[in-house]
Amino acid sequence: MALWGGRFQSGSSDMFKQVNDSLPFDHVMAVEDIWGSIVWSRALKDAGVLTVDEQQQLENALSSLKAKAEAGELDFASSFEEDIHSFVEATLTAELGDIARKLHTGRSRNDQVATDFRLWCRSHLDSLRVDCLSVIQALLKAAKRHENAILPGYTHLQRAQPVYFAHWCLAYVEMLKRDVSRIEDLQKRLNQCPLGSGALAGTTFPVDRYKIAAELGFDSPCLNSLDAVSDRDFVLELLFNASTSMMHLSRMAEDLIFYNSGEAGFLHLGDSVTSGSSLMPQKKNPDALELMRGKCGRVFGNLQGLLVTMKGLPLAYNKDMQEDKEGAIDSVNQWHICLCIAVEVLNSLSLNEERCRIAAQQGYANATELADYLVAKGIPFRTAHDIAGQAVVLAISKGKALEHLSVEELQTVHADIQDDVYAVLELEAVLNKRNVLGGTNKELVTRAVYAELEKLDQLKA
Repeated sequence: MALWGGRFQSGSSDMFKQVNDSLPFDHVMAVEDIWGSIVWSRALKDAGVLTVDEQQQLENALSSLKAKAEAGELDFASSFEEDIHSFVEATLTAELGDIARKLHTGRSRNDQVATDFRLWCRSHLDSLRVDCLSVIQALLKAAKRHENAILPGYTHLQRAQPVYFAHWCLAYVEMLKRDVSRIEDLQKRLNQCPLGSGALAGTTFPVDRYKIAAELGFDSPCLNSLDAVSDRDFVLELLFNASTSMMHLSRMAEDLIFYNSGEAGFLHLGDSVTSGSSLMPQKKNPDALELMRGKCGRVFGNLQGLLVTMKGLPLAYNKDMQEDKEGAIDSVNQWHICLCIAVEVLNSLSLNEERCRIAAQQGYANATELADYLVAKGIPFRTAHDIAGQAVVLAISKGKALEHLSVEELQTVHADIQDDVYAVLELEAVLNKRNVLGGTNKELVTRAVYAELEKLDQLKA
């Protein structure tokens, strides 16, 4: 049942229907469309368009249809309707006849779809927020399981300075916390109701838009009808948030893929998140992490696609904007799946703590400590930096670690180096000296893990 047939003398071609019809993907908004229609029927009753009996018949039929949609009992695959809006109206018309044909009075698909999509995004943001919190929880649990583990930190993928594994976990906790905050910010901005804006200029019927917004759980109605029907900033923000969070997951995946490699050997991944080779029996591949990393580009593409679609559109609604949904629906699904996979990966991993410790002691990661030691003796840092670099060259030439050079050898680099240098160069000393806020000092890290667990309980409450 087309919602616009009166002006036309013939129907759409099959080819046009393929490019035009959106029911194959916008049916996911069935519950939201029906909910919006229930509230709109009440507004029409209050405006004197529907009688009390007509509105009650519509609401009863819509409520029954909504229950079927929530139960997954509606058959969209065999429908020939153009979109979810015409599907709902056709279903109502088959049951109620002309009463159903009154429902669209004063309403356009422009404000209808904008309302539906905001409702759909809002409901999924709630669950995505919970998904992000679940990854944070998995990171904190992993940190607690290996709270004493030390591994090398990297810059330029070269060993730089040692850190506690829990400190590594907390870095990603910070990223996921920002993802949560962006979701919460978006929830505030998108929670305005377009319904009642009509096609672009508002409606002539005296509907109470504040009441409509409140009944649909919005904070307020949109204040400009042109903007209300043409705004897709909330979709762009959703896609940006998904892209940023997926980027965080991809970086974490890359770290874990490297840590899991034979060259590093820092950790083992569970069988539930790995796969084998069809040819090489010995292989255990980190496919879950690689797929997480790969899907990141797919989500980026959906953001870029909608930006390009929107950048040249005049006010108000244009059919180009139908392209907002497939990418957003796909991105939400991929984001959700990857967050869930991240939880499984983190819960399955176990560290080879001894291998991590050995690696943390290599690469002359305590050279900065030698420089700081010299600074404490009154030597300017830049000079101390040069001296420490010379000590590294000496250690490399002798095939030793810095802490394995004798005092006599170290004094060939600078006479002020004494026996007390060894306490400074020990691995735990290197870590625990960094007791400034945000550093990798053991006490600070442990305290931060438990503080984040406490905050997490409050956020989930």
